Formats: sequence, structure tokens, C-alpha cells
Amino acid sequence: MKKTGLLLSLLTLLWYCGAAQTPVQTDLRSFLPAVGRIEAAGYDSHVELRWPAVSGAESYAVYLLRDGKKSLRGETPNLYYLDFVAGLGRNAVYTYRVAALGADGKQLSETPQISAAISDFSDEQLQQMVQRYTFRYFWDFADPLTGLAYERSNDKRADCITTGGSGFGVMGIVAGVRNGFVTRPEAVARLTKIVGALEKLPRFHGAWAHWYNTRTGQPYHFSEKDNGGDLVETAFLVQGLLAAQGYFDGNDAAEKALRDRIEQLWREVEWSHYTQGQNALYWHWSPDYGFAMNHPIKGYDETFVTYILAAASPTFPIDKKVYDDCWVNRKEGEFFCATDFYGIMLPLGKRAQMGGPLFWVHYSYTGLDPRGLADRFANYWEQNRRYTLVDRAYCIDNPYRWVGYGPDFWGLTACDALPEGYRAHTPGVGEDFGTIAPTAALSSMPYTPEESMAVLKNLYRNLGSVAFGIMGFYDAVNLSLGEPRSTESYIAIDQGPPQRDRLERLYEKERHPARTRPARLYDQPQNHRIHKMKLMTNLKNILFTACAALLTQGCHMTADRGISTDGARHFFADRQIDRRVDSVMRLMTLDEKIGQLVLYSSHFTTTGPTLPKNVEEAIRNGTCG
Repeated sequence: MKKTGLLLSLLTLLWYCGAAQTPVQTDLRSFLPAVGRIEAAGYDSHVELRWPAVSGAESYAVYLLRDGKKSLRGETPNLYYLDFVAGLGRNAVYTYRVAALGADGKQLSETPQISAAISDFSDEQLQQMVQRYTFRYFWDFADPLTGLAYERSNDKRADCITTGGSGFGVMGIVAGVRNGFVTRPEAVARLTKIVGALEKLPRFHGAWAHWYNTRTGQPYHFSEKDNGGDLVETAFLVQGLLAAQGYFDGNDAAEKALRDRIEQLWREVEWSHYTQGQNALYWHWSPDYGFAMNHPIKGYDETFVTYILAAASPTFPIDKKVYDDCWVNRKEGEFFCATDFYGIMLPLGKRAQMGGPLFWVHYSYTGLDPRGLADRFANYWEQNRRYTLVDRAYCIDNPYRWVGYGPDFWGLTACDALPEGYRAHTPGVGEDFGTIAPTAALSSMPYTPEESMAVLKNLYRNLGSVAFGIMGFYDAVNLSLGEPRSTESYIAIDQGPPQRDRLERLYEKERHPARTRPARLYDQPQNHRIHKMKLMTNLKNILFTACAALLTQGCHMTADRGISTDGARHFFADRQIDRRVDSVMRLMTLDEKIGQLVLYSSHFTTTGPTLPKNVEEAIRNGTCG
């Protein structure tokens, strides 16, 4: 304890030396880069205005100049304003002036007039727009000292940074490069800063705390005895770091150094310590209270990737029995759902909540690709898609008759509650209070592209003045409180997951450039694989990846190189996974091998389409594979 205390004191001193030079971001009014003159940009349904600060101004009045008249659109203390004008006319040009007002309300000065045009956006353009706005949370609004993400935009603790949310933010930076929002060197510089901060922050057997005070570098208590390592938040952070490690594969010194430093952080996480020597994985450990929180990580929920990473660790791996005995929570209705909801059979989830909140199928899959991922419990692509469709079907059914619920207003997950509080919203009694989180449907885009797009369009085009702000969609919206209301705030963990869909769409476009829209995932999957590799090699890869359970860098969703199999071979060479796979294959009959190559379809069938007859015959006579 004394040694730990001395180390933390030294780290605190070092942190203060750096913190004294860089102020903490506390002012939402001016977090965006300053502009030298008024600027205006038109989108599908709104115009964004930005202007320079005026000395002595307490607020700014935004005026629309139209038909020779000057009408007030709003007053704000910020240096920006989003004006939703589609109701005045689509595909039109709008002209503005902004007046600076003193404390007495008198005008101090006025900008020159400026114009911008709005025009109908395609689905692709709308997604690009939302991605660009959301990216601001992790780029412009990031803590200037560490580069890490703040827990939320409206936090009374202006110095609270988050680890799990920052992991999503790291993936957001990768998405930012892919989308052209920032350059590759800019992203590498920012990530180098983030990694440097993570190296300094106190860790607890290699794991980070949930929150830190960016001024002191010390953990914020999540609860009384939770002032140490948080293994789940660490997993969310590490999957982001591994995604960046896989993506930034250049040969220049900066990218090489970034990869090496991430590798060291990954190797230092002592996953096995958090078992307490038992066949269980525990969420928390504190230098003051040890394992007093006593919170085993049991499914089914958002924590799946914690087990994936713990199993994949090259230095402190856990045994498979830990997964079997702890994650696979055999309590009736808690892990195995096996229930039909609205004509959709759901394999896993909490039965009383029709599965649970949607973030359970988002957080672990920001890096882990569910396509083709299956074990004896579920095909995880099919599980996640069905889980999402159950949530949508419940909102359409709308048993409590909340205002607005329907095909274009659905998505129950953990978010700020309206009128107040924070909770995990789910289907079911006492779990649904009319609050919809935009992140829920948007983060589900890979599973339900058309259905999620309907929500995006409704939230933006019909509810934009309430639901959409300077960093994208606000955390939550409720239409049943007399008038439409939103939180007008943002939370890091809700800003991050929607970023993955944009990457997924980009990768699909690169693989199929002739397509005008992203392909449905699992579009005749066995045929793609038959023509690309020997079938038995593919079967071995499937088995190998399942045995290794390795999350490297998010496969297609988060990086250029899908290296889940090669990465697994690298990290598990010492554990002789190849030998295990070979032994499994020797025990399998030919029919079983053929069956394993038939993946589940995305249309609610429990088994996929059969192999083409000529291919099956080729396998049996030995001329293929």
C-alpha cells in the first residue's frame, strides 16, 4: 500500500507539472476553433453559422434577412447557431446577420450579411453530415491536456475524462481519417498524445479506472469502493487502441512508435488478476478495498468483449472455464432467452426486458465483427440483428402509447432520462418512459440499415431543432412531456458507437465499388468465400478465430486490414492454437465440415442456404479444398 501510494503521489506531481501549462476545457461556448469572420454552411435542413467573439458581448442575436425583412431567429451565448429552416422552404438560399449584445441587451456590433443554401441530401450525405458533427465530440471537444474524451458535455465536474468513452473516441478518430475529417498525420499526433496520457495515468494491475480527474491524474470514484481498476471500461478502451494499432500500419517512425506503445499497454493489462484465482472474471479491483465490489462479469450484456480480450491476452490470459462458468450466466431468463417476441425468436438476452437495452449489441461490437462469429450459444450477427428488430417492434407496438413511437422513432438504450436522471431504458414494465436515444438506432445501422435510416431522417428533418446540435444528435429525446424535449447534452459512450457504421459502409463500398448503396451483410457469404480461398482453409480459419476469440482491430468495421486470423496466430503461437484446431478438424466428419461452412442467413432462418451442389460434390471427391 505504501509503495502504491508513493507511486500515485509521484504521478500526481508529474501530472500537475503538465496541467499547469494547459487549461481544462470548460466552456462549451467556444470549444470550436475560432473563426476570423462570420461563416455559414448549408446542409439538408439547416444552416450552421459561426462568428468571432466580440469583446464585452454577453450574447448574440441571429437575424434572418428575407423579403426585405429582418426577423430574429434566436439568441445564444455561443459563437455558433444552427438554424433549421426547411419549414420555410427547401432547396433555398438564406441570408443572415449576427448582432453582438452587451449585458444590458444593447447592440454592440453587427456582422456583415452572409448567405448559405440548403439542398436535399442523399442518405449517404446525411450520414456523412451526422458523422462529421459527431466527430467534433472526440476531436474539438476533447480534453486539451490528454486528448481523451470528457465523460459528458454537461458534467458539473469539468475535469472528468472517461476511459471507455475514449476507446470509442479512438475508433472515432480512425473513422475521421477514413472520412477525410482530419489527415492521417493529425490523427497520429492526437493518438500519440492520448497514448502518452494513458501511460501516465495510474493503473491497477494494468487496468485503468472508469474516470480520471484530468487536472490531477487521479481516479474519480465511480462509487465509494470503486476507485481502482475497471476491467470493462478498460476493455472498451483497449479495443479502440487495438483498432488504431491495426489501422495505422505505416512504416514511418511516428506510426511505428504508436503501434509499439499501444502493444505495450495491451500487454500490461493483467486480465487474469481479475479472476481472483476463480473461474470468474470480476469487474473491479481497488488498492484500498481489493475486490470488495464483488461484481462478477456475467452475461448477457455489453461486456462480451472483456472476455474476448482476456482470452486473447498474450501475457495474462484467462482459461476457457472462466468464460463457461461466469459469462455464461445460466440463471433462467438472464442469459438464454429463447423466446419469440413479435414473431422474432431471440436466442440470448434478458427475457423480462425482451433482450435488454440496445447498447448491449453495440459496445462490444465497435471492434469485434459479429459477421460469421458464432459459438454453441448463438450466431452473433443474427443475434444482434434480431435483438435490434425486437426493440423496434416493441416501439412500434407501443404498449404505453408514448407520443411519436413508431417505425421512424424507436431505440431504447442507456442514456439521460427525461425529464431527469440517467437509466438503461428497455422494453418492458417499469423500463420504458417515452425517452428515445438517437444513438440506439444510429448505432444499429450495420444490423438494420433501412430501419435506422428512417429514424435518422425523422430526428433530423422533423425534429432537428429539438434533437440536433453542434455535436450531432443530443443524447435523448422525449415527445411525451407536453412538447418535444431533448437533453441538449452529449455523453461520450453514446457519441462513439454510431461512428462504426460509416466505416462499415466505406469498406463495403471499397469491396463492391459498383454498388450504389452498401451491401447487406452476409450477402451470399458462402459463395464469396468459395471463390476466394480453399474451403478447408476457411473452415480452419473459422475454427481458429473461434478458439482464439481474438479482437485485434475490429476487422472490416474499424480498419483496412482484416487480420483477426493472422493476428490470432501471432498472439497465440505460444499456446499452440493451431494444434487444437487440427485436432478438432480430425474429429469432425465430412458432413460436419461442410455444415460449418454454411453460415446463418440474415433473414431469420436458423440455418443458412445449402452449398451449391457442384461445390459440395467437389469437396466430397477432393477436387476443391
